[in-house]
Amino acid sequence: MGVHSMTGFARAEGRDGTVDWIWEAKSVNGRGLDLRCRLATGLEALEPELRKAATARFKRGNISINLRLARQTVTPQVRVNRELLDNLIALAGEYRGAEGIERPGLDGLLALRGVIEPVDEVEDGGDCAARDKAIAASMAELLDELSAARAAEGASLSEIVGAQLAAMEDLSQRAGESAALRPEAAKARLEAQVAALLEAGAPLAEERLAQELAMLAVKTDIREELDRLGTHIAAAKALVSEGGAIGRKLDFLAQELNREANTLCAKSNDAQLSDIGLELKAVIDQFREQVQNIE
Repeated sequence: MGVHSMTGFARAEGRDGTVDWIWEAKSVNGRGLDLRCRLATGLEALEPELRKAATARFKRGNISINLRLARQTVTPQVRVNRELLDNLIALAGEYRGAEGIERPGLDGLLALRGVIEPVDEVEDGGDCAARDKAIAASMAELLDELSAARAAEGASLSEIVGAQLAAMEDLSQRAGESAALRPEAAKARLEAQVAALLEAGAPLAEERLAQELAMLAVKTDIREELDRLGTHIAAAKALVSEGGAIGRKLDFLAQELNREANTLCAKSNDAQLSDIGLELKAVIDQFREQVQNIE
């Protein structure tokens, strides 16, 4: 299925003998699927079909879809109101020869209001149906183009998050191989901590000393965090390979990865391990930012 982004833009155009139309769709990030439609007057009946088609293609994102119509420029049709013209000619004849009144010409009579009237074009029902069908076909093209745009950006996102997961995997491996986790280093660290406790001057029973050592060992052991990091990274890689609507799941895994990285940094008492932990946190933050764009 591939990874899809939630952002994209698409445009589809068409025309018939009298009308041009333009579809536009813009998609941005969203928690769910929020579809907003603005359709040209007279085409509101297309909205249910539009919503159904969009819901079938998209799972998340704030999507705005607009449809504009523009009538093509045509030569206006007119007709002569012959009844009115005949009445005017008859009236003019009654005043023929009257002093100070000139006989009107035909051009003057035709210029009078109401003599020439525009003819309203009545669309044929069959033409309207054919036009609406063509507009609906353009709508499908628009949604397909928007889906393709989101898929193209999703492919780029897939490469980015894939590289980030690989970086996390490498950093986790480096943390596991850190000198701070080697047996001799752990032993030396515990010996130093025991010496510090004894130098404090407070008498410690052997049992209490054993408890303190056990607590110190637990507090500095990051093997569980590394195991969980590995599990979360593997799960995220599997989701990216699977594709589909994986954005929410990846966001949850990003939170879990960040939790383990925080714990690793808190437990670290070694400069090298701390640097690795901070670098890991930075990559996880970048990963989570990219995940917000994934459907």
